[in-house]
Amino acid sequence: MKTYKTLCKTLPVAALLLVSGCKMMQPIKQSAAIRTPEAFENQNDSTGIGSMQWKSFFKDPNLTALIDTALMNNPDLKIAVQRIEMARSNVMLAKGALLPAVGAEVSGGGRKFGDYTMDGVGNYDTNFSENIDADRRLPAPFMPDYFAGFRSTWEVDIWGKLRTQRKAAYTRFLASEKGKHLVTTSLIAQVSSLYYELLGMDSELAIIKKNISLQQSAVENIKIQKEGGRANELGVRQFTAQLLNTQSLEIQINQRIVEAENNLNLLLGRFPQRIQRQGNLNDNLPDRVQTGIPSRMLIRRPDIQQAELDLLANNADLQAARLAFLPSLNITAMLGFNAFKSSLLFNPGSIAYNALGGLAAPIFNRKALKAGQKRFEAASIESLYSYNKAILTGFQEVSTSLKKIENTKKISDFKKQEVDVLQQAVATSRDLFLTGYATYLEIITAQKNVLEAELALTEVQKDQHLALIELYRSLGGGWE
Repeated sequence: MKTYKTLCKTLPVAALLLVSGCKMMQPIKQSAAIRTPEAFENQNDSTGIGSMQWKSFFKDPNLTALIDTALMNNPDLKIAVQRIEMARSNVMLAKGALLPAVGAEVSGGGRKFGDYTMDGVGNYDTNFSENIDADRRLPAPFMPDYFAGFRSTWEVDIWGKLRTQRKAAYTRFLASEKGKHLVTTSLIAQVSSLYYELLGMDSELAIIKKNISLQQSAVENIKIQKEGGRANELGVRQFTAQLLNTQSLEIQINQRIVEAENNLNLLLGRFPQRIQRQGNLNDNLPDRVQTGIPSRMLIRRPDIQQAELDLLANNADLQAARLAFLPSLNITAMLGFNAFKSSLLFNPGSIAYNALGGLAAPIFNRKALKAGQKRFEAASIESLYSYNKAILTGFQEVSTSLKKIENTKKISDFKKQEVDVLQQAVATSRDLFLTGYATYLEIITAQKNVLEAELALTEVQKDQHLALIELYRSLGGGWE
């Protein structure tokens, strides 16, 4: 009868806890993920360059060797690998929480009970009993306590809270792998961009050296003409000033090359040294660039995949935070030897064991659990916004790179025509100067214009490569 009354008192409390827990389990309202357009502007291909492996995308053997070195030695990539290992250990920790925790224990201690306490009086009276032998006689007044055995605790995952936490840990482990892929993709893009910047500066240096040679010849000619009375000192100084300016440009280019090589060596994880390279900027430029359908191509991007996994992990954390409001079933157990005399500790009569199980649920002071739930709700919504932002960013980067490739190709065609026209203008100005129909200032201006046009053409050709590399990275290429 007493048990029935106790059960009747307990059931309403349990029902209240379940109702409260179910209320906390109601899902929060989130905005839906954004939808990408059906296709990139003027692009309807079903395949794209993002699916190409980087060894097939980059043809230059020197560049592929540099990328190989970077993938082996880059510090950021090594850091990303260690982050994966940390996430893997969190998965192991979450899996371990599902199993009973068993620990071996050897302990000793003691205490002196007060003479006027229940324990003190009971121990004192027990020693006068005729039913105990010498081994069972209690030491007085200090009572030792020795234990050697095993203790176990186990939270039975009746609601799936621990399994949900394991799911969150495993999802974050997958997200850490995508983080490594993101570092890999960015690293390949950085290495290849710096490599083509170096090729671009090599082309600029060759143009400047060619112009220095031409200008040195022009200075010698104007000096000869001055001696012959066909020019004056002003012409000599103008041609000399132009030569000095071009020579200073050579030094500037050399400094930029040193800085680019050092930056590239840093990505390769090594000390500064010369970067082996060959070829020119006109090599390996495709006639047509394929991007693919946005919904298929953008999902290849590691940052979008990582954002999606983070969203799933935060949702799992939120689910576990809600399940924490429900009662938890905990079982504790002990098995070992327990005695108040060390000589009797491993006696068969000292064997002791117990087991205890019970349901426990928070009733008062649940603010900490509510605060945790609110935090995970905010994290879940934030991760959804981050996922949407990653998609928007990816689409914007691909669209920008496509337009840049298209426009730089058009600009390059115009710049080539401009260089041809200006080179003809230089030849014409020299002929006119010899016949007295042009001044030396017109020759200097023509030479300056053709130098600037050649450098601008090299810059545009370099931008074509950089835009193509950026498109490859934007489409998630390089990490496979």
